[in-house]
Amino acid sequence: MTLRILVVGAGTAGLAAARGLRIAGFRPEVVEALPATVVPGAGIYLPGNASRALRLLGLDVPLRPLGDLIFRQVFLDTRGRQLFEMDVAALWAGVGESRVLSRADLHQVLLTGVGGEVRFETEVRDVQIVDGAAKVEFSTGGISEYDLVVAADGRRSTIRDKVGLGGPAVPTGQIVYRSVVSGGPPLTDWTALLGRRSSFTAMPMGGRRIYCYADETAPDSPDPEDPKERMRELFGSFGGPVPAILDKIEKVQVARTDEVVLPAWSNGPVVLVGDAAHATAPTLAQGAAMSFEDGYVLGQELKTAADDIPAALRAYEERRRPRCSEVRERTRERDRARDVPPALRDPMLRRRGAHIFTDHYRALVSTV
Repeated sequence: MTLRILVVGAGTAGLAAARGLRIAGFRPEVVEALPATVVPGAGIYLPGNASRALRLLGLDVPLRPLGDLIFRQVFLDTRGRQLFEMDVAALWAGVGESRVLSRADLHQVLLTGVGGEVRFETEVRDVQIVDGAAKVEFSTGGISEYDLVVAADGRRSTIRDKVGLGGPAVPTGQIVYRSVVSGGPPLTDWTALLGRRSSFTAMPMGGRRIYCYADETAPDSPDPEDPKERMRELFGSFGGPVPAILDKIEKVQVARTDEVVLPAWSNGPVVLVGDAAHATAPTLAQGAAMSFEDGYVLGQELKTAADDIPAALRAYEERRRPRCSEVRERTRERDRARDVPPALRDPMLRRRGAHIFTDHYRALVSTV
């Protein structure tokens, strides 16, 4: 059956959905509001279940030469003394490799997997559901009708609002800082230093580059005017590899994180995927993995019930919602540990940290 499908958004979730639909036998159109020249910066950590989802999407081979593999996660206190470590290779054994790479490289792999042209600088102005179809008005002036619209326009999705699936995302109170450093200290492991309501994570991404991800919980603070200087204020007293990394930091991306929790992910022929449906704070590094899994499952469910799109979308949500809810709950659980004073938290983490933090991923070892 030939379906007219539109994917809105050519970020991680949109390109994963387009790929999932393509391998299921469909030929979706993809539109993106931003120009093609805007490429994602910084890096990204993909845990083992993200690699498995990329394998299901048939995109694992082009990823293999990129970035650096992670076998161990090491957690330190602010002075750089070890709290515990996680055997990442053992956790994801038989599932997939854990990898750090440039977001731009990942985006390129996803783009080549779409197999068709992405229409950049094309915004969706309006979506109306008419007689079971979706009537879409574009910023370019065109109006088209689709059997299915896949909204992958992120945590601040406008389509979510237009079709009555929920209001704005809820801020988590976290501010995150991302940077890629060249020529920093030698680093072989994913390494996190845990402070009070803040953390600094550094990970090797190949070619003597280090991807830094740092955050602070500051719900009432304004956005920092100088993110690099704010990082020095926050983490200047930290030990381990942090001082040598701070010396090399040049550009910093700063963002606030949000959470999206909705009663339903679809309305008639319109469905939400990725952050538009279930965004969380990035603490467990599961945003991309959940988007990859969404794309694969959506394609498979649509393939099974292409003659009944609302039924296919319900089946997609029934498969995905428990897993995404698990990620949200484990994310909240880990973030709550940030509020415990280090004098109480650190001795507990030395005793049980590996067990507790490994448990946060247990449910994700099973297949999608």
